[in-house]
Amino acid sequence: MFIPLHDSNDLKHIKLQWVTWSLIAINALVWGITELAGANSEFTTAAVLGLGFIPSVVNDFAELQPSLVLVPEDATYITYSFLHGNLLHLGSNMIFLWVFGDNVEDAMGHFRFLIFYMACAAAGAFAHGFLFPDSESPLIGASGAVAGIVAAYLILHPKVRVWVLVLGRIPLPLPAFIPLLFWVVFQFVMVVTDLGGEVSWAAHVGGIIGGAVLVLVLRRSGVPLFDRRIESPRAVVHKTPQIVPEEQSPQPPRQKWGR
Repeated sequence: MFIPLHDSNDLKHIKLQWVTWSLIAINALVWGITELAGANSEFTTAAVLGLGFIPSVVNDFAELQPSLVLVPEDATYITYSFLHGNLLHLGSNMIFLWVFGDNVEDAMGHFRFLIFYMACAAAGAFAHGFLFPDSESPLIGASGAVAGIVAAYLILHPKVRVWVLVLGRIPLPLPAFIPLLFWVVFQFVMVVTDLGGEVSWAAHVGGIIGGAVLVLVLRRSGVPLFDRRIESPRAVVHKTPQIVPEEQSPQPPRQKWGR
């Protein structure tokens, strides 16, 4: 569909987006540990079953073996979001978090953004569990939390121009609402048309709804919604040529009149 590359939406309330960076680092670290252990190793399997969100377990239709219980069942509404199946799964989520997370963190502040991120992850798990209450497959991935960030960014900065890679090969600077609104609508369409697929579109939709609601509550006082400013990525910003005031412009030499 598209890959976000860059925006020029500068931070206004914080100096560094350290929560966004920390979340990316933790996700990458957890993936690295499971990757080193091996996708089919006992360690990775235990981590996925013990930390992943399993609707049938949470809804008391099934039970995990005691040796696989790593955290309380309710904690898996959040812990699942730090596990990823492969590098593509991790990378696609983290690039969205990298491009859009800093400005949402800026709009909320560090602590409230962390609460927002975890709440959107929980909303994604809840929607998945609601749609598939007896599923025994573990849900993993940060997609629900990232979907909430996309929804919040769309509401906060719809007109900021974002460089996106369309169809994997065409870089374009577009107003944020064009690719992001298309992405949001696509998730709602897929949750109806692809119920049996490997992707949990329900988790995406749950995150979107959670993010759209929570941004109204958790943003800083005075931070506007639907920012009307149009900001272009730095790579396409053109400097206005300086115009020399008339009184400072050089005068042509006067000609001497002769006979």
